Amino acid sequence: DALRKIITTLAVKNEEIQNFIYALKQMLQNVEANSTKVQEDLEGEFQSLYSLLDEVKEGMLMKIKQDRASRTYELQNQLAACTKALESSEELLETANQTLEGAENHDFNQAAKQIKDSVTMAPAFRLSLKAKVSDNMNHLMVDFTQERRMLQTLKFLPVPSAPEIDMAESLVADNCVTLVWRMPDEDSKIDHYVLEYRKTNFEGPPRVKEDQPWMVIEGIKQTEYTLTGLKFDMKFMNFRVKACNKAVAGEFSEPVTLETRAFMFRLDASTCHQNLKVEELSVEWDAMGGKVQDIKAREKDGKGRTASPVNSPARSLQSPKRMPSARGGRDRFTAESYTVLGDTLIDGGDHYWEVRYDRDSKAFGVGVAYRTLGKFDQLGKTSSSWCVHLNNWLQVSFTAKHNNKAKILDMAVPDYIGVYCNFPEGFLSFYNARTKQLLHTFKAKFTQPVLPAFMVWCGSFHVYSGLQVPSTVKCLQKRNSTTSSSNASLT
Repeated sequence: DALRKIITTLAVKNEEIQNFIYALKQMLQNVEANSTKVQEDLEGEFQSLYSLLDEVKEGMLMKIKQDRASRTYELQNQLAACTKALESSEELLETANQTLEGAENHDFNQAAKQIKDSVTMAPAFRLSLKAKVSDNMNHLMVDFTQERRMLQTLKFLPVPSAPEIDMAESLVADNCVTLVWRMPDEDSKIDHYVLEYRKTNFEGPPRVKEDQPWMVIEGIKQTEYTLTGLKFDMKFMNFRVKACNKAVAGEFSEPVTLETRAFMFRLDASTCHQNLKVEELSVEWDAMGGKVQDIKAREKDGKGRTASPVNSPARSLQSPKRMPSARGGRDRFTAESYTVLGDTLIDGGDHYWEVRYDRDSKAFGVGVAYRTLGKFDQLGKTSSSWCVHLNNWLQVSFTAKHNNKAKILDMAVPDYIGVYCNFPEGFLSFYNARTKQLLHTFKAKFTQPVLPAFMVWCGSFHVYSGLQVPSTVKCLQKRNSTTSSSNASLT
């Protein structure tokens, strides 16, 4: 037995050595291949330098030749003009001497006058005896001392240092994340940055094993980047960034975790009206309805709860709270209550969500309701629900409803509505989600937690959750909090 153990140990060790030998041989091959590659890259880089130097040299030589040709042309023209003027002056001098020798002639005065006139008009007296151009070419001298020193400092590219993420400058707002980082040392060789991020429900340093994969954004040229249009369906996001030069990428920065607080909920398909077909966050009117018995059977088997609190990815949110069961075991909405509720209770804080509905819907409503809303109750017609309601059937009307009272909203009806609920202060506001125009505000005193509530008849809609309260809405709420409408004004 001892010998068998020794044999087994030796066999395992031999296998380890063989694997290591294979790895070493592979590394030797890689060294050859990689060294050949970097050598070729080096030759290519120097060749590009030679080509650039030759190009610069040719350009500078051309400049010298052009300057020489221009100066030569000017000086030759000036020399030719002076030579011609000198010849003319010598002829005139000879004529004057001959005339002077014959001073006794009777035509002397006339000849002298002609010579005087010729001298006055002679080219020699109209010439500038100053060279038009200089023979000094010092302005085309060069001194490459600094460039030679720079070339002497050429070396292999260093591996970039790991960036440092600046948490103080980074920002999470309006379902966007702006991440700012800096390099510990200045590095002019950095070409770009790579940013990676992922969602998580765990606070603190990122875990090695995480269900969500890292998402990658490459080619970032600046030391900051903004992610827009995010859906915050988990509590936190991890971020890390690395710097890259033309040859190699550095190490990732120390990862950071940012909180992405938002209101995440789903639709409670198990209690919606049987004429409403719920798929994730989309609802469509189904005139044929469903077979109630089949639905109840599926619910009994645990298959009818498409948005159960157990399976919801946002169940880890502390508040708002998900309902422990389907409306406390109450029946589906029925009769003319074409209603579906969200599955997450609002019992504190301020929250925001949006809904876009089909403009051809005959009726549509959105708001909040207590979870005790009766199965026959329509939104806005009881004291336990608040909503804005669009009626597209027979006569078009857009109203705010609560406790069976309605207020006509005299404005263009948007097809994309934002809902803001501040539970502690009792504000429920509706906005045009595109323009952030305030449509209506209820001022209520909520006596129990509320749920997002929706209704549709002969139409469809889609809900957007995982949203933060937009900054614009926060500002408008502060401005309008003292002048907002209240349910007491509904008539």
